Amino acid sequence: MPAYDYQSQPFMRPPELDGGRTDAPVAIVGAGPIGLAMAIDLAQRGIRSVLLDDNNVVSVGSRAICWSKRTLEIFDRLGVGERMLEKGVTWKVGRIFHGDEEVYSFDLLPEDGHKYPAFINLQQYYVEGYLLDRAREFPELIDIRFLNKVVDHEDLGQSVRLSVETPEGNYGFEAQYLIACDGANSSTRRRMGLDFTGQTFEEQFLIVDIEMQDSPFGAEDVPERWFWFDPTFHPGRSALLHLQPDNIYRIDLQLGRGADAREEATEEKVIPRVKAIVGDKPFRLDWLSVYKFRCMKLDRFVHGRVIFAGDSAHVVSPFGARGGNGGIQDVDNLGWKLAAVLAGKADHPIIETYHDERSHGSAENIKNSTRSTNFMTPKTPIEALFRAEVLRMAHDQPFARRLINSGRLSLPCSLDGFALQTPGAAQVQPGAPMVDAPVGNGWLISLVQGDFTLVGFGNVALPDVPDLRRIGIGQSATDYPCHADTEGYALQRYGKDIAYLFRPDGHVAAVFEAPTETGIRAAMNRALGRESAWETA
Repeated sequence: MPAYDYQSQPFMRPPELDGGRTDAPVAIVGAGPIGLAMAIDLAQRGIRSVLLDDNNVVSVGSRAICWSKRTLEIFDRLGVGERMLEKGVTWKVGRIFHGDEEVYSFDLLPEDGHKYPAFINLQQYYVEGYLLDRAREFPELIDIRFLNKVVDHEDLGQSVRLSVETPEGNYGFEAQYLIACDGANSSTRRRMGLDFTGQTFEEQFLIVDIEMQDSPFGAEDVPERWFWFDPTFHPGRSALLHLQPDNIYRIDLQLGRGADAREEATEEKVIPRVKAIVGDKPFRLDWLSVYKFRCMKLDRFVHGRVIFAGDSAHVVSPFGARGGNGGIQDVDNLGWKLAAVLAGKADHPIIETYHDERSHGSAENIKNSTRSTNFMTPKTPIEALFRAEVLRMAHDQPFARRLINSGRLSLPCSLDGFALQTPGAAQVQPGAPMVDAPVGNGWLISLVQGDFTLVGFGNVALPDVPDLRRIGIGQSATDYPCHADTEGYALQRYGKDIAYLFRPDGHVAAVFEAPTETGIRAAMNRALGRESAWETA
């Protein structure tokens, strides 16, 4: 019996089946983590959406489990970050073995002074459950429709017409935008005849979740990530082990190219493999699957009024924790732009910058994911020789340890050089994601994310600009809120006597040593994609 208590969500009869109509401007297909996060992001900005899913249960199996610091900061803004942190397993140490000998370890714990750690492990079904609870806090803004299968759509130029099947009949409705969050096997993408480009890997991996009370991590029982190349318990292949909540351990085992997936995903095959890793410790199988993976993406994420996000737009290998994290960063990039268009603060072309910026981010993820996978599963004699020599030297040569690639872990990408940023020089460059710090009685991420915000660090005056939030750090002022640099991290990380204009997604839009209303207005216009920006900046 699974450790998680899966609850079926009720079918609610849509108003269209009784002659009613839906006037929400956004339709979101797919109520997984990306679709739910998208609906919440829009709701926090006052934008109504209809969220449709052909299923009525959160994802079966742990699936995405590694959530990075930047993603947790986005989840914090969406209202579920602290709940995830409380339930999740925080880990910082990774160990890499060649054979049975440890050759390298790394510590991911960032410097002090951040609300969230580098990573937590938390099963996808918990994340979806928390997001669903949060979405239900917006009953007037989020219309959640389970067992509503979108079977067709038509882009009408200024809107999209959807055709939907339900257990009680079929209906149609129109929305100004359709956001496809329907996963790697996206029906939306398939209907539109859109193909991924990239690389498909023939290697197969067995993924197993086991429930086990006795920790394999030694006397201190500190959660770690263990990765093996050519272990004695699984010769010639690779293996991965790390902990999730509820004493659930994730095991990934590389299989041969010709392995029969149906045969490998049986208890008769799986249990001896697990025993070879954990020894005589008692365990229970919770979930298992055999998978291949791709490192691929769409050439374009925006097609008229249809926008792709998450796995429907890009897929990567699971090594490096880039799939779910990349999808949540899609949401963070798209939500404020779409809300600005619907509120009349920006024009439709700003949606194209979502494609520009997140296609760049996914390409970076795919590059790192492909490199990791090619190191783990070399395709040519040269790649195999390189890996063998790196692993051989890593036993006693420190330089070689840095070349071992068992999955470079997810980091947010910089948007430096893209159109919405105003060029400038500072400790945190325009285009870079914000860096957290303790300020006042809280955290900088809580003050900055969600809206355009001008932050003055140290002795710098902030002019009053309409529709712009102003905050001072380490300064005194009378007409805008100021917060102490509680432990000195904020001024250390951002510099003194300088102002930063942050986008609603927390990326730096511009920096100012002597901010003026004219300069700030120009940078905001540029960040909103307004043509006047190019004339004023």
